[in-house]
Amino acid sequence: MSVALLPTPPAEANAPVLRSDQTDMGRRSRIALRLDKVGVPAALLLFGAIVLLPFATAKANRIVPGVANDFLASLPAGMGPVLLALLVGCAALGALRLGPTLRVGVALAGLVVLLLAIGLAPGVLAAPENPYARVSPASGFWTALAAFALLFTDALTRLRPGPVARLALLAGILFVLGALLATGHFDGLSVMREYAVRAGTFWSEGARHVALAYGSMAISVALGVPFAVLAWRIQTLRAPALAVLNVVQTVPSIALFGLLIVPLGWVALHVPGASALGIRGIGAAPALVALVLYSMLPVVANTLAGLAAVPEAARDAATGLGMTRRQRLVGVELPLALPVILAGIRIVLVQNIGLATVAALIGGGGFGVFVFQGLGQNATDLVLLGALPTVALAFASATVLDAAIDFASISPKGTAP
Repeated sequence: MSVALLPTPPAEANAPVLRSDQTDMGRRSRIALRLDKVGVPAALLLFGAIVLLPFATAKANRIVPGVANDFLASLPAGMGPVLLALLVGCAALGALRLGPTLRVGVALAGLVVLLLAIGLAPGVLAAPENPYARVSPASGFWTALAAFALLFTDALTRLRPGPVARLALLAGILFVLGALLATGHFDGLSVMREYAVRAGTFWSEGARHVALAYGSMAISVALGVPFAVLAWRIQTLRAPALAVLNVVQTVPSIALFGLLIVPLGWVALHVPGASALGIRGIGAAPALVALVLYSMLPVVANTLAGLAAVPEAARDAATGLGMTRRQRLVGVELPLALPVILAGIRIVLVQNIGLATVAALIGGGGFGVFVFQGLGQNATDLVLLGALPTVALAFASATVLDAAIDFASISPKGTAP
């Protein structure tokens, strides 16, 4: 019996026929997959900032209206096109779906190029025969800076660097900024001209700003953590204490500064030695008291939340080992609650760095002195002289405390508790 074998049709005969619209759709989908959802808007924002918005403003003096100049008009003829091409290249790479490490590098490279470009603008726009001429960054620079900052923060979020890597990155950024400042690259900008006139005052007010922010944080921690532990032990104290601290937190900062003038002025007049200690109605004393009052709620609330999050199994194990209540608190509960407590301290420090600026209105000093002087004189660059270091101090402090929270969240064996 013979079996007839049918011929096998060629593979091409069984292959599905792709229509041209399906092929185009597949090509478009592959292109879409290579674009980044955050990078594309950031790149478009950067292109708009460089092409449509002025990059630098030239003024005859510090307070008169200036003349806006675009990117290429603000830079030397030989450097402008090169820096523009670098910025466009960084923006184009940022719009693509790259690895997070490469995205961090692209964003940082773009920021460095942008800073180099704005430092060159005074040499082109400032008339050498006019010593009062001022050159300031315009809206295009600030918008481009925001676009690269968006790319940078998004890349960091995806990269998820550890605490050591974040601290190293912060140190690298501060080193680059310090190197640019030390070389005098920014000396022609109006904000640095304002600094040159007020260099001594700048550092003294900066020291006072740091003392107010960090001092109020230290006092609030020294008072708030023990009080939170007491409120944790005595539950009837918890609700009234949080209610009072919530009321204090709702009072506007300038109003609280003003409310403290009268009682502290009375203390300075009637309590022997109070005035010698610096306690008076205006100055650093009411500013410090107000900042401590504002700091108490985050410290107390986060300490209570941290203690509440301690597993009961850990408490039972400590009790089974024969620990007293004090030993259990110091050796088990507070260490396990430390990450949450540090998160509250981070909130306090960043908040107080900003609020210390307002303290200048009542004679508290700090970087707010330059901010309010600039507002009164309609001098934007004087405002920046106070605002920029405040932002940098808050950013650096938040980064360091974020790393401290990560370190506190890791047990000695390297696993989360």
